[in-house]
Amino acid sequence: MRDLLPPSVAVAIAGPADWTGELLPAEQACLSDRAVQSRRRDFTAGRVCARRAMADLGLPPAPVPAADDRAPIWPAGVVGAITHTAGYCAAAAARTTDVRSVGMDAEQHRELNPGVRRLVLLPEEEETCARLPSDTSWPIVLFSAKETVYKVWFPVVGSWLDFHDARLELDPDAGTFTARIAVARLAAATVPAPPATISGRFTVADGLVRTAAVLPLG
Repeated sequence: MRDLLPPSVAVAIAGPADWTGELLPAEQACLSDRAVQSRRRDFTAGRVCARRAMADLGLPPAPVPAADDRAPIWPAGVVGAITHTAGYCAAAAARTTDVRSVGMDAEQHRELNPGVRRLVLLPEEEETCARLPSDTSWPIVLFSAKETVYKVWFPVVGSWLDFHDARLELDPDAGTFTARIAVARLAAATVPAPPATISGRFTVADGLVRTAAVLPLG
């Protein structure tokens, strides 16, 4: 993820030991006794990486517990994102004096089944996928980018964003995407000046799709 985000955002990628690392008490309390092993490993790696990213910003260790919807709760003055997929986990953190919000997502490079595609892609996005080179599963790139857009949007606006609420445009040569938020969703926002566009970067390599974006200040 380091190559997809600006220098003001610190990024930590999970190593082998991070999946079984130590949690702080406030983080441990977020895990139910019934949590399956895969959930525990993903949660642990994400929090270990989150604290390492904050340390890279010069910040002291602090817990990153989870809200009821499992979204990470960052310390005051910090924005960030955590993502994990099979065998991969990363966290990003930045100071609120540098960026307004940050999002990122990682997915296995795979085909989306038709039912999921209908839920994720707008008709014009389907047309875009049909025009692009067939060596990449563009629907999963769009899926990942929309996950990133949501992670950027939610901490700022505080409302849900449906897959069809963001229309994405891809530039495969530049490895960038731009999401344009539906007018109706912008009108329904209860905060001033919700972001109408969110731009980010993507890459497809080593069996992974990775996407990331930041919302700048101002």
